[in-house]
Amino acid sequence: MTRRIPLGLAVLLLLSFLGGCQTTDVRPDGQGRDNTGQLGSPVRRASPADVYVQLGTAYLAEDRVSEAFKNARKAVMVDPQLASAHTLLGVLHQRLGQLAEAGKHFNKAVQLAPHDPYALNALGSFKCGQGDYAEADRYFRRALQNPLYPTPWVALYNAGSCQEKSEAFEEAEMDYRAALRQNPRFAPALLRMAHLSFRKDNHLSARAYLQRYLAEAPHTAESLWLGVRTEKQLGDMNQMSVYAAKLRSLFPDSEQVRYLEAF
Repeated sequence: MTRRIPLGLAVLLLLSFLGGCQTTDVRPDGQGRDNTGQLGSPVRRASPADVYVQLGTAYLAEDRVSEAFKNARKAVMVDPQLASAHTLLGVLHQRLGQLAEAGKHFNKAVQLAPHDPYALNALGSFKCGQGDYAEADRYFRRALQNPLYPTPWVALYNAGSCQEKSEAFEEAEMDYRAALRQNPRFAPALLRMAHLSFRKDNHLSARAYLQRYLAEAPHTAESLWLGVRTEKQLGDMNQMSVYAAKLRSLFPDSEQVRYLEAF
């Protein structure tokens, strides 16, 4: 059974950064819970900055980046020792393309809370975006060592995405499969498994993963283009036409439509 996730975390689970290649699960609470995640460690006291982290996270979930940034900065000013504030501020600097500042805050969050899986996952994603794949993988594995991490499939997906970027496709598949064992309905991992199956000419598997993905997430230009190519390989011209029509209708200005016209 898939573990239940707090609503605020679920909202943020699929917020993408690094050009949409990574997924992060910045914890939005700061409600007095242990920010190290160590079993047996004392519960940290509530911080006056928690409310700013909560507000900043809510604004980020609505893509109101300016308001989110203001609240994240207030959180760090009020409590410079609050790891979740630095993680959130790092994500926002990254969204704004301010990578040096983003890296500084991600590193600070891990320094303050070296067992916090959210901080570790965020720093790993940042390192991957910088092309430091081996170092990124170390941070993802550290996040996964925490037995209290409620969304390990996110770090597993990020680890797989990073492996795929480094062209370690077998390792990427292992991580995606592990993510789906933790959460069989996690759409990003389903879509990447569809891509990897197509890459291996396992088109029936690609179709199956794509169908599972489409049961969990709305169409994207990427998923529809993969559907077009998969159904062509399987010889189902009717379904290929359905995907192609939806691609043209829903994403007329996408690069995938340009690929389609030359297909």
